[in-house]
Amino acid sequence: MAPSSKADKKAAVDAASWMFNVVTSVGIIIVNKALMATYGFSFATTLTGLHFATTTLMTVILRWLGYIQPSQLPLPELLKFVLFANFSIVGMNVSLMWNSVGFYQIAKLSMIPVSCLLEVILDKIRYSRDTKLSITVVLMGVAVCTVTDVSVNTRGFVAAFVAVWSTALQQYYVHYLQRKYALGSFNLLGHTAPAQAASLLLLGPFLDFWMTNKRVDNFDYNVVTVSFIILSCTIAIGTNLSQFICIGRFTAVSFQVLGHMKTILVLILGFFFFGKEGLNIQVVLGMIIAVMGMIWYGKASSRPGGKERRSHTIPITRPQKLGGLSEPGEINGKA
Repeated sequence: MAPSSKADKKAAVDAASWMFNVVTSVGIIIVNKALMATYGFSFATTLTGLHFATTTLMTVILRWLGYIQPSQLPLPELLKFVLFANFSIVGMNVSLMWNSVGFYQIAKLSMIPVSCLLEVILDKIRYSRDTKLSITVVLMGVAVCTVTDVSVNTRGFVAAFVAVWSTALQQYYVHYLQRKYALGSFNLLGHTAPAQAASLLLLGPFLDFWMTNKRVDNFDYNVVTVSFIILSCTIAIGTNLSQFICIGRFTAVSFQVLGHMKTILVLILGFFFFGKEGLNIQVVLGMIIAVMGMIWYGKASSRPGGKERRSHTIPITRPQKLGGLSEPGEINGKA
């Protein structure tokens, strides 16, 4: 295949992967907002556990059908990933509970510089001046859109700190494990989803009771709420898978930068589905700044020297056989 054809194919797959992630992520936010705000199902951690349980079922079925080939992931690596991922989920929920919306958004924005720092230290990545400036513009735009009142307390700061660092480490680790062990998205999800489902379903009811003072088993379940839960779990399969695909293809920093496009879309969809509150000149201006920054980042990071690894490689442990839905091509050609 000619180099131009390979580049075109990669660009098409990258775009499709990203759109898959955007559609599923925005969809699950809208469904969960309706489930929690309209129908009162406020058990976020338990719901996340159900998401991973459904994802586990999907990977089991695909493995049984022969679409996912056997692969290996050492237990210590799996436990580290699950630790980071669960601290991320719990930390974000607790941070939202203990902090103002403004400080919660600032904490989420700080994930980009933290992810950059991890790549600089662990992967020896070097960013050009234009790449750094474009990231700054994205952060400024999203901050204008989302940050309103900002108040912080000690326990809220600790929760936000844990949430930010655990999320950045979890996303970095997805990329790291895929490269080191030559794992495709389905394979890695097949290893991690069961462990996350088990731990979150055990921890979730207790944490949700602590946060809401309500018991998940006492909730008034009906056909509508159960239907929304099933819909949320179904969309979550795509959300979990697309996150692994995108981080595998791009890197955690690019995933975070482009991820703010979802914030913009959620604001727009919230305007259409839940009313005009919150959409004003400030929000529109922030959207424009953020989108300009994302376009600049795409151009700056793709230029020679925009974002490059300085003679540093991760030893790759390759399985004897890769097949089915392993997507070995995801391990190469990061944005």
